[in-house]
Amino acid sequence: MPAGRAARTCALLALCFLGSGAQDFGPTRFICTSVPVDADMCAASVAAGGAEELRSNVLQLRETVLQQKETILSQKETIRELTTKLGRCESQSTLDASAGEARTGGGRKQPGSGKNTMGDLSRTPAAETLSQLGQTLQSLKTRLENLEQYSRLNSSSQTNSLKDLLQSKIDDLERQVLSRVNTLEEGKGGPKNDTEERVKIESALTSLHQRISELEKGSQKDNRPGDKFQLTFPLRTNYMYAKVKKSLPEMYAFTVCMWLKSSAAPGVGTPFSYAVPGQANELVLIEWGNNPMEILINDKVAKLPFVINDGKWHHICITWTTRDGVWEAYQDGTQGGNGENLAPYHPIKPQGVLVLGQEQDTLGGGFDATQAFVGELAHFNIWDRKLTPGEVYNLATCSTKALSGNVIAWAESHIEIYGGATKWTFEACRQIN
Repeated sequence: MPAGRAARTCALLALCFLGSGAQDFGPTRFICTSVPVDADMCAASVAAGGAEELRSNVLQLRETVLQQKETILSQKETIRELTTKLGRCESQSTLDASAGEARTGGGRKQPGSGKNTMGDLSRTPAAETLSQLGQTLQSLKTRLENLEQYSRLNSSSQTNSLKDLLQSKIDDLERQVLSRVNTLEEGKGGPKNDTEERVKIESALTSLHQRISELEKGSQKDNRPGDKFQLTFPLRTNYMYAKVKKSLPEMYAFTVCMWLKSSAAPGVGTPFSYAVPGQANELVLIEWGNNPMEILINDKVAKLPFVINDGKWHHICITWTTRDGVWEAYQDGTQGGNGENLAPYHPIKPQGVLVLGQEQDTLGGGFDATQAFVGELAHFNIWDRKLTPGEVYNLATCSTKALSGNVIAWAESHIEIYGGATKWTFEACRQIN
């Protein structure tokens, strides 16, 4: 038998044995045997009764190989396309980042450094901005689905018609965002047009957020008490926040307490910031990047021992007095850290702006998406004195009736929300009762 035909015969016999390999014979070897030209080689090597089964197995193996080849080719094409798009986005982000602004110690931006204020996205990298808009649209869709469930339970034609109108607007915004993505990929449009488009889309999103918030407010007919609520910040953006209507007085001591829940990484962001004219970092609680959580007073910093980004509710309190700048930090009712020389003999200044969920670089604005709080926040209270360890423990364990702050008391009427932050019913200590 010619050598080439013998090799083909051995290969075919190997396929035959592989196809029928239901038994394990241990170490094996293949033996090539000459057969007539017109003979069925598989039938010649095995019992006649298994020939049809072996032929079927061989055909199945061939079909599987062809399908795998097609799948691999398809996946390679997809990978090439995604790699090309990712390369374009990374190139754009690198160019934009090269013009980034200087930061002070700990990665915080200098107050008044000219960073974007609320609603000004002209310096945000295009790919990052479109990604944020896509996340916001997804958040709106989720909220509309919740409202749709409510609508099915309440046959209000007004609610249904408003929901349909909002859904239509969201679909239109999705088309605008996709159009911008295609334009960026094709390299069309100048910086001016990009800025105008982003401002236009964000304006429409803000309008949608307000309408949905009104609809949600009308759907929650639980007549809950004024303090039985939480704020939810689902996305890391530079436009989603809450504002406390009341400012702080001049204070020579304080205690600030709140419930927090987050699983954001790296860093949960900024639960609250208080800015006054001339000092954006008058009083700030922030966990940014891979840094530990910090409390800032007049731009002076103390590192806190909090570890809260495990997706569970935690009660935290910070106390401080201007005398020697003594501070204490409590998590879930237990003191975990303390120190001194934190802005000693500096009183907290009055007539500022208190914001929840964002870090201010200018008075009431200058938000940075990378420093935004992502998670849930409730029972934010401020006192103009140091609470005792016993009082803090009682707050964390609900051992006594809730103690409200005498400077800032947690009440729904005291909070204004913007950019898609939401309010939901919340019962303190429900996770330990």
